[in-house]
Amino acid sequence: MKVAIIGAGWAGMAAAVAATQSGHQITVFEASRSLGGRARALEATLPNGTRVTLDNGQHILIGAYTDTLRLMLEVGVDLGHALMRLPLSLRFPDGAGLQFPLLPAPLPASLDALIAILRARGWTWRDKLALLQLASQWQRGGFVCDASLTVAELCAPLTPRVLHELIEPLCVSALNTPAHQASATVFLRVMQDALFGARGGSHLLLPRVDLSELFPAPAARWLTQHGGQVRLGHRVSDLRAQGAQWVVDEDVFDAVVLAASSSNVTRALSECAQAAPESIASQMRTWANITQRLHFEAITTVYTWAPHASLAAPVLALRSDDQNPAQFVFDRGQLGGPAGLLAWVVSASTGEREDLQAQVLQQAHSQLGLALQAVQTVVEKRATFACTPGLERPPMRIAPGLLACGDYVAGPYPATLEGAVRSGLAAALRVNASTR
Repeated sequence: MKVAIIGAGWAGMAAAVAATQSGHQITVFEASRSLGGRARALEATLPNGTRVTLDNGQHILIGAYTDTLRLMLEVGVDLGHALMRLPLSLRFPDGAGLQFPLLPAPLPASLDALIAILRARGWTWRDKLALLQLASQWQRGGFVCDASLTVAELCAPLTPRVLHELIEPLCVSALNTPAHQASATVFLRVMQDALFGARGGSHLLLPRVDLSELFPAPAARWLTQHGGQVRLGHRVSDLRAQGAQWVVDEDVFDAVVLAASSSNVTRALSECAQAAPESIASQMRTWANITQRLHFEAITTVYTWAPHASLAAPVLALRSDDQNPAQFVFDRGQLGGPAGLLAWVVSASTGEREDLQAQVLQQAHSQLGLALQAVQTVVEKRATFACTPGLERPPMRIAPGLLACGDYVAGPYPATLEGAVRSGLAAALRVNASTR
């Protein structure tokens, strides 16, 4: 089949690779001149005049991202070069918190979590026993709970220290939604896969290359080598049904996968529905109505620099509050970037860019004793959907021959790179059936 994929982010490129592997003829349309969507490279200049490649947000992967890692290998990414693998660590600058061990392969992954909890620094036995008891309940219950529960309600039996030093950082980093608002069902799925699933699932995989080169750019090169096309700088202006096929800017396709942002897809469908047959237009409006009810959370990444700034580890957890907004800081100098470059991540961020930047610089001084200069502050206002209890996400199928994929489309994962990739792979599988 001749298939158009609109959007060259992680979901779109995953769909393009998988559909090509199934024998389809693929054309990817991307409005911008860069690959990666909301996880892409950008250029900046350090205060000393050095040009540097940053990302539009500091992302990580974990060992449980099996589909993403498999697809990266298939398009030729050297995982050992591109990613630094570390045991999960939620250590704070003072040394408190969890550090998972590296145990030999025959031992179960759950033993890593048990040892990490027992060895947690700064925790009392009451803290540790409360977490062990609740984790045991989750395991016995198959990591399933009432769909109406929030993470805060799910974890109410835990002590304040465990909530503040483990649950809240994990929740906001994985779901980008505060624990008192976040879906306990989705949180448990992440906990199951990451902490209690396959061996190595909890490992942190920190990018040593920019996010475009981590997957989207190698995927584009692979696609062109296998007969596909990637049209950068091509904003689709005409999408319309033509019998059982679809027209995309005068080219005719058997199926179309919309892999752009939810807002752009909704806008395109609203325009398309005006001239579409009512049977198709009504399906488009239904899909758009569901999507428009999604709420979105921002993520802010503040890049800073000082000649001799460095951390005790490639990533540290931070104690955050209203005046100290960053939850994590990454030492990009230890990840292949220039020495002294740090990335401070504010998940579920609120407030103005300048205020957040000033607060992070003060947080760096008060919590780490660092006097830093700001390099660039990136605010991704619609970084992820708010992952709340009972949330209805739009389905993959929009109309015959018309599909959507992206981290916001219905699925078990929150808005993560793995969620985007899995959505793209699922869309590729549905292409054959989409015309019916």
